[in-house]
Formats: sequence, structure tokens, C-alpha cells
Amino acid sequence: MILKEMMTIVRQDCLAPNIFSLYLRGEMVSEMKPGQFLHLKVPDKSMLLRRPISISEIDLEQREARLIYRVEGQGTALFSQMQEGEKIDVMGPLGNGFPLDHLEAGQTILIIGGGIGVPPLLELAKQAYHRGVKVVSVIGFADRQAVILEEELRRYGEVFVTTDNGSYGQQGYVTTVVDRLSDSFAAVYACGAPAMMAYVDKRFQDHPHAYLSLEARMACGMGACYACVVRPKGGQEHENQRVCKEGPVFATGSLVL
Repeated sequence: MILKEMMTIVRQDCLAPNIFSLYLRGEMVSEMKPGQFLHLKVPDKSMLLRRPISISEIDLEQREARLIYRVEGQGTALFSQMQEGEKIDVMGPLGNGFPLDHLEAGQTILIIGGGIGVPPLLELAKQAYHRGVKVVSVIGFADRQAVILEEELRRYGEVFVTTDNGSYGQQGYVTTVVDRLSDSFAAVYACGAPAMMAYVDKRFQDHPHAYLSLEARMACGMGACYACVVRPKGGQEHENQRVCKEGPVFATGSLVL
């Protein structure tokens, strides 16, 4: 169910340079699932398009959702200046989230995140952990200053951190670690930059439960404008799928990346 609500800002923190953590309270939290996103209206009438931001954590008891976003333009810059108690126009939850129902206690899953692609994986890790599933996370960043959510993910399992320049964790990309791990994971979940997603897609293209969460520029967020299309493998051009509607989560091996 897609809802529209004036949600209340509970608090906002700066996690890293240009990276902010925003907590919102509202009734629509009860409808949220890991892997979905919200469409936020910029508090400036000159900016008509909403901004899509993935859901990082869900607290059903407190009716709070945590969003983590990077300031990339005027719209997100205005979000970063909003204060506790202010209201923000939110539409959501949108998109299809990560499949979890097939997971069973005692199984092990692999989570692969890169940069600002790590936040949507946090709630997934939490819910898998509470199902009795072992969680292994591999997260990569440009440098030490950019590292986020390491400690939060450690609550739910083993975490490997890589940085491009070696200033923290292991030097290199997430591929450096993933290539050393076994292939015996019950499920694989990934979100990050296009190059990383292409790697995960190829590496786990035949895995029965491997999923990619894609990022895309969006306009409507509901599938009407076709601004965020991707092409399925073997499909014709007119059969394009929409990241906001059929996604943002897709099975590996299903798209032309």
C-alpha cells in the first residue's frame, strides 16, 4: 500500500562528510519492509521532484524509520538542514524489498555493500539475524572517513571492511574479500555502485537466491513516468522494467547491467 504522510523528524545526525542519518516518525512505518524506499518532498516549492531515499532501519514499536542519505544537490542539502520536530512530506513505502521468507534458522547469508549502498542492507541484516540466520557482511568505502554502519552491522554478524586507499580495514574493493569466501551462502544481497553490482551479478548469476538493489534517477517513484527503466535479459526494448516499481530489488542474472 502506497501512503502519503507528513512525518515528523525525530532527530538528524551527520555520520560522515556529506552523509546524514534522518529519523522519521509516522504511521506508515508499519507498512515498511527492508529494501524499500521513501519519496521525500523537498521543502522548497521551486523543486517539484521528490527525492528517493532507501529505508535503513525500521522500528515498529516506536513507529520510527531511519534513512541515511548523501548530500548531492540542493534538495538533499535542504533535507540536511531540517531540525527535530519539523514535518516532511513523505510518500511510500515504495518498491519491492529484499526476499526473506525463504531463510531458515541456521543458514548463512552474505551481504555486500558499497558506500551509500550500505544503508538499505542494515534492516535486512537485523531481520535475518532475528530469524536465527548467520550474517556475513562485506562493506567497501573510498577511505576511512567514509566508513559508516560498521558497528551497527557487527551487532548481527561478522563484518569485513575494505577501503580503496587502505586507510582502514583491508585495502582494495569488496571483490578482494568476496573472492576469498566460499559460495555456500543461502542467499546473497548487494547494493552499491554500478561496477560492484555488475561484479556481484556475474559472480552469483546462477545463485537461486541472490539479489541486487539498484539505484536510479526517479521522477514519479510509482512507475508511471518510466524514467528509471532497466532492461531484462532476453527481453525486448518495450519490455523494460522500472527500478521504482518492479525493483529496486532484482534477482541476479535477470537484467542487462
